[in-house]
Amino acid sequence: MGFADFVHRRSAALFRTAYLLTGDRHLAEDLLQEALEKACRHWKRVAATDSPEAYVRRIVVNLANDRWRRLTRNGLRVESDLDALADPGSDPYGTVDLRDELIHALHALPIGMRSVVVLSYLHDLDDRQIADVLNITPGAVRSQLARGLAKLRTAAARPTPEGAR
Repeated sequence: MGFADFVHRRSAALFRTAYLLTGDRHLAEDLLQEALEKACRHWKRVAATDSPEAYVRRIVVNLANDRWRRLTRNGLRVESDLDALADPGSDPYGTVDLRDELIHALHALPIGMRSVVVLSYLHDLDDRQIADVLNITPGAVRSQLARGLAKLRTAAARPTPEGAR
């Protein structure tokens, strides 16, 4: 498969990963563009791998982690489009509200934990595959996933503010 065909077929899935990692549409677009640019420069090597998508996904995750570390090291607050959402009661569809709450809770997780949760649930990767992508042990993956899911459950269990629905 050529690079243009790869981008056409897989960029939407890669964008979803970037969005869940950054919480910001514009940052996700920039992140994906940077990842695709890196992949394009080395396309022969990328295309020769067992899974070019997994290779590019790893680039996306690494770029998101680098960005997060750079921002937090400089003491900057990482903002997202999710911070700008209007009143949750304005949407008549409860599943949309629940999804927004879940996305907010996901972005409250540390980037490493968020990466593990996204790779596990969005991409259905097993512990070993996630460990390979993030350069950590499978035990660390299981630990991060368990703690991340516990935090998400806690966030989802909060009572809905009165009058929000």
